[in-house]
Amino acid sequence: MSRVLRTTVAIVGAGPAGLVLANVLHRAGIDALVIEQRSREEVRDQARAGMVEHRVVEYLRRWGLADRLLTDGTWHGWCDVVVSGERIRLDYAAHSGGDHHCVYPQQFLLRDLLAALDDADRTPRFDSAVLDVDLTSATRARLRCAEFEVDADRVVGCDGARGVVSRSFPGNSGVQRRYPYDWLTMLADLTAPVGGIRYAVHERGFAGMMPRAGRQGRLYLEVPADEDMARWPAARVREELEVRLGEDAGIVDIGEPGVLRMRSSIARTSRHKRAFLAGDAAHVLTPSGAKGMNLAIADAADLADSLMRLYLDDDATALAGYADRRRTQARHALGFSEDLLHLLHLPPDTTDPAAELRSRRARAHRLSSPTPEAERFARTYVGSGKL
Repeated sequence: MSRVLRTTVAIVGAGPAGLVLANVLHRAGIDALVIEQRSREEVRDQARAGMVEHRVVEYLRRWGLADRLLTDGTWHGWCDVVVSGERIRLDYAAHSGGDHHCVYPQQFLLRDLLAALDDADRTPRFDSAVLDVDLTSATRARLRCAEFEVDADRVVGCDGARGVVSRSFPGNSGVQRRYPYDWLTMLADLTAPVGGIRYAVHERGFAGMMPRAGRQGRLYLEVPADEDMARWPAARVREELEVRLGEDAGIVDIGEPGVLRMRSSIARTSRHKRAFLAGDAAHVLTPSGAKGMNLAIADAADLADSLMRLYLDDDATALAGYADRRRTQARHALGFSEDLLHLLHLPPDTTDPAAELRSRRARAHRLSSPTPEAERFARTYVGSGKL
């Protein structure tokens, strides 16, 4: 017979949402167990996002989870939009009242969060795939793994849109969209650290350069949707990056490109019986605007607050609004992401690329000026306010 582990909150998935939620619950005195199908090394070393919003930094600082981020991260408050070679500076820190992004690669943040759980003797159960989620009981939830089972009061799925918890929600596909282009993505060694994000709008397609640690950057390159990667050897990728970004991008060497199939989705609901969804299990965003990891941590913050009110304040209504709030916030983030995508990409079927470029140049100039439109963009982009 399988060994049965008991916990108050079982969290499936050791990504940003799951690890932040586990740490905050533990520090509030609520028992939580993280179960992760990947190895610790896979979780720790996979390079992903790197831009942490102002309000997310403040939330992590408040819970004592930002020490290394504050010490080793770098602060950014502007980005450039380059339209056919003309560089337009968007000083979003000035327009937002002084708020900045912190550049701190996601894998570094996950290492910090794992170390905090290790110190608390709450190390996740790695290499443990959840095979089944049983929500039939009115009083408990049961997770079945190959070597053990978990009996929990609540279950939280932080294991992606195709994760086992999400699949236990009936009819939860929600709104989905496929974009008419994909992005190639790669890490690159550069001649100097990236001073700020560079977005390039070009008649040949979008390209982007994002800061990462040291002299590394993450580069993006627009290609047609479902493109055959064999059509993009390294020499062609490098040539297109230099044409679209400009030769002053300082590219020394690029890593093996991967491809991001550009999709977005929002689940119909983030709550079903005793189970909840957070992060990519509840919504998938494109990298545009760097909202994915930040929205995942915002989900964790919201759910942690609700669970604390339930267990510590005995508030029976604490969880009632979680699904509606998260869907509203996901729609807001998706709307911003799609607005930025529209700025950065010309329509694939355009018959007048020069007119499209003029339109985007005019929009970028409006966002660079001290206007209400620029302030709204800046505050949303940097994540002003509190979670």
